[in-house]
Amino acid sequence: MTDISKLGEFGLIKHLTEGIKPKNASTLRGVGDDCAVLHYPDKEVLVTTDMLMEGVHFDLTYTDMRHLGYKSAQVNISDIFAMNGTPRQLTVSLALSKRFTVEDMEEFYAGLRAACDRWGVDIVGGDTTSSFTGLAVSVTCIGEANKEDIVYRDGAKDTDLICVSGDLGAAYMGLQLLEREKSVYYQQVDEAKKRGDKRAMEQLAHFQPDFAGKEYLLQRQLEGMARGDIIARLREAGVRPTAMMDISDGLSSELIHICTQSHVGCRIYEKNLPIDYQTAVMAEELNMNVTTCALNGGEDYELLFTVPIGDHEKIKDMDDVKLIGHITKESLGRVLVTRDDNEFELKAQGWNPLQ
Repeated sequence: MTDISKLGEFGLIKHLTEGIKPKNASTLRGVGDDCAVLHYPDKEVLVTTDMLMEGVHFDLTYTDMRHLGYKSAQVNISDIFAMNGTPRQLTVSLALSKRFTVEDMEEFYAGLRAACDRWGVDIVGGDTTSSFTGLAVSVTCIGEANKEDIVYRDGAKDTDLICVSGDLGAAYMGLQLLEREKSVYYQQVDEAKKRGDKRAMEQLAHFQPDFAGKEYLLQRQLEGMARGDIIARLREAGVRPTAMMDISDGLSSELIHICTQSHVGCRIYEKNLPIDYQTAVMAEELNMNVTTCALNGGEDYELLFTVPIGDHEKIKDMDDVKLIGHITKESLGRVLVTRDDNEFELKAQGWNPLQ
């Protein structure tokens, strides 16, 4: 393993970004100068930033560096798609403690570059510094869109249809699964230490949980995936959403954001929520309500969007898009209709990083 101090800040940056070539005409100059130089003559520029902190947003006990790099890029790219834009450039800044090696950062950048290559995004800069509290990752993504194509959160209208892409709750179930196995592992370590069982300790050093049949849940938690494919599909169908967000903190929280900013109410139907089979099985195994997981789990990075009722025929059979309800007048409130036709107020119970 190579100590980062042997390369230094600029040596590390050069090492990690060597071979990165611009893919977008708007990228005039990327890594290697004081600033990246971008050119957008006829487009609106979209900018989004996320900060990911070790121990808050990710746990390196079960998240490897390659997956972390991949997900760090995808969650920012997802924000650009959520505005109906096209991601073009990305910067990444890292704060590193001494326990990380050059090889760790190579893995991180391998994941980062794979995500950027997936969507044709250029890595154009960033920063590195030291940290006394673990790893911090800050990613900024820059995109473009025609002014008339940008979709905000405040455009939903009464009678609009509410749609989501993909399925809900799988990433949260993947997190619960990983946390459970982590707890089991440390419990076994503590017991072996109390017994003074060196053989058990040696075996636990190679501990491998059995995740058979739950691979999809792990993928959804560890990787995340921006839904640029859904944006492309909507464009091909001639559908422009009236409001849109990506689901990072949970469906209920995001839908309430749209309702609040659009000054509308909503009705969504429990029976229409898209839930994968593995999610349902895992929720039952953990004695959790699967609907609650789908509404509040977060980190799905699916798209939540509203469309005019006149577009119903265009979207009703669209692959991987599900109609879950409709927008109402603000006075009618925000309502979840259960499978047995009871009605409950929809509440924002998704993840809050400041709690």
